[in-house]
Amino acid sequence: MHKNWLDWTALILVIIGALNWGLVGLANWNLVEMISGSMTWIATTIYILVGLAGLYSIYYLFKE
Repeated sequence: MHKNWLDWTALILVIIGALNWGLVGLANWNLVEMISGSMTWIATTIYILVGLAGLYSIYYLFKE
C-alpha cells in the first residue's frame, strides 16, 4: 500500500510519542518537556499532535 505524506507524518509522530513514553518509563526523562523548556504551549501542541497521529493510525490500520 502506498503511503502519503499524512501516513508518514503520523508514523513519525507515533514513533516520537512511543520513544518519549519509553524514556519516561525507563529513566523518568521526558524528552518533549526537555525540548520545549518553559514553553508549555509547545509541549501541549506536541502532545496533541501525537494523540491525533495515534487516532489517525487507528484509522490507517483499518483502511483498505
